[in-house]
Amino acid sequence: MSWLLNLYETYKSNLNRVGVIEKTYNDREFTLLPVSHTTQNAHIQVEITEDGEFHSAFVIDKSDASTLIPCTEKSASRAGAVISPYPLHDKLSYVAGDFKAYGGKVKDEEPFAVYIQELKNWAESPSADPKVQSIYRYLSKGQLIQDLVGHKILCVDENNVLLTKWDKKYESLYPQKPEIFGVLAGEQDSAFVRFNVYSPRSILTDVWKDPAMYESFIRYYKGRLGDEDICYVTGEMLPSTDKHANKIRNAADKAKLISANDTSGFTFRGRFNQSRDAASISYEVSQKAHNALKWLINRQGKFMEQRVFLVWGNDALDIPDPAEDTFSIDPDRIVAATIESNTNRAYAVEVAKALDGYKNQITSDPGKFSKSDVNIMILDSATTGRMAVLYYRNMNKELYLDRLVKWHSTCVWLHLYRKNEHGEFVRFYGAPATKDIAFAAYGPRASDKIVKGLMERMLPCILDDSRIPRDIVNSAFHRASNPVSMEKWEWEKTLSIACALINKQEGLQLALDTETNNRDYLFGRLLAVADVLERQALGKEETRSSNAIRYMNSFSKHPARTWMTIQSSLQPYQAKMGTKATYLSKIIDEVASRFQTEDFNNKPLSGEYLLGFYSQRHELYQKKNKNEDTQDVTHDEER
Repeated sequence: MSWLLNLYETYKSNLNRVGVIEKTYNDREFTLLPVSHTTQNAHIQVEITEDGEFHSAFVIDKSDASTLIPCTEKSASRAGAVISPYPLHDKLSYVAGDFKAYGGKVKDEEPFAVYIQELKNWAESPSADPKVQSIYRYLSKGQLIQDLVGHKILCVDENNVLLTKWDKKYESLYPQKPEIFGVLAGEQDSAFVRFNVYSPRSILTDVWKDPAMYESFIRYYKGRLGDEDICYVTGEMLPSTDKHANKIRNAADKAKLISANDTSGFTFRGRFNQSRDAASISYEVSQKAHNALKWLINRQGKFMEQRVFLVWGNDALDIPDPAEDTFSIDPDRIVAATIESNTNRAYAVEVAKALDGYKNQITSDPGKFSKSDVNIMILDSATTGRMAVLYYRNMNKELYLDRLVKWHSTCVWLHLYRKNEHGEFVRFYGAPATKDIAFAAYGPRASDKIVKGLMERMLPCILDDSRIPRDIVNSAFHRASNPVSMEKWEWEKTLSIACALINKQEGLQLALDTETNNRDYLFGRLLAVADVLERQALGKEETRSSNAIRYMNSFSKHPARTWMTIQSSLQPYQAKMGTKATYLSKIIDEVASRFQTEDFNNKPLSGEYLLGFYSQRHELYQKKNKNEDTQDVTHDEER
């Protein structure tokens, strides 16, 4: 129950956000829902006067369709043919008293009769808002479809029956395709209608955005809740519920986290007589916890297919995501630190500084210590009706941030695949994102199931500082050792990520270690020098891979034998470059002289050879760039 309690506490900590409209990155609106409210995509908006008369109507654009509506326990989880009307806004079959008159089909009980009685109860209660009363007075007349047809919102055939779908044969009645068929996926009788109140004297707040309307229904419905029972989340006696919210990930999501409607199977039968015997959760806690979860997912949840990765703090919502790379923490600081230093120790200081802002939000009041927590949650559903919490962790925020600092300063390497806000490639020294690790290990065509699984498996490595699973490191290592199987940019990205994973285990530096006699590291250095030498001889015009790169996979398995092939292929390029190849040839000789005789063999190489390869190549290109810059300065001074 800890995740429910923490979500409940998050809701109470953000009451000032209730009903406040926010937007996602793609401009989709969302809000922290009030209790007893949900969201629904509406298709038609009907304007009612304060006197309860029809004023106007129009088809709602899809970008404005999301509507905050009041709901009861039953209507929030209604399915199939069960008649459970929403209290105010609903489908045409519920809100139109003349639904049957226009060809609407009703199986048993007429939905409108149930709907209008519920609306009447609210409109005549002491908690009623004047807007509810205006809408009730109009709908009780039972002429909604008549008015919508008269204003050409809905379409009927020659027999005054609602059209089921648009067909060109109706062009004699409607020369242009009606707007309603542009927003509906089904038939017209499935159209969802929302109501608003129009006043010529003043501008009124839209009904679904009016806090007074929220409070009106909450007060009214609170008196209609069920019996009290002990809440397993708070330990208090409160009105309980066995119907819990859906629409957790999006408006069309039918999966529930808590469900106990199986009275004939084995969900709870055989152990308990009723579902509440297993666990009783109060209506208030269920509403607030689920609404907080929906809001957090819209606000900062990360999706991988339908799996949700969510991180939030009880007292501070915006918390660094463990699944993201170092660049996302503070791009400006990270890029600057990359230029200043490439040592793990210095970089750990920069990462810690970037996270200081989050650490400073930790309260010093011991009585509020429990609020300084971080919650990590993973959600997914195997079926359309059931959702599960695959992973949940509640950690002290300071400990969480310390673990992030360690991860981002130990699983590190120099990466060149990220872009800044201007779309320019930048280099950053740090840890890769877990999603990028998945693609480095298993390739861009890896199934969503594999990628989701790897992202979940990496969390303990970050949060508990445990070792990265060997199969993940090996997969990235073997892909990085086979550059001819992918494009150059993909290989460079895979190489740097593989080096970061190997570095996490070996604890080496990006800076070239010229003193080590480690066999695998030395072989990597030889391969790097061969690659740079041939690349310089070929020139910028030639884009084909060097022999060192083409033989890299074979080199990792049989280094001594493959090196003889690579070295013999270098001779024409050394001859072509002449004295320009002297410096690189000396490095080959110096590296080779460090081998012990028994180490120069065909034993397969470990991941350390990639570190040697990358560091040696990086060092050579750094020197080359510095030399070119010096020459440019000299030429400028001469001019």
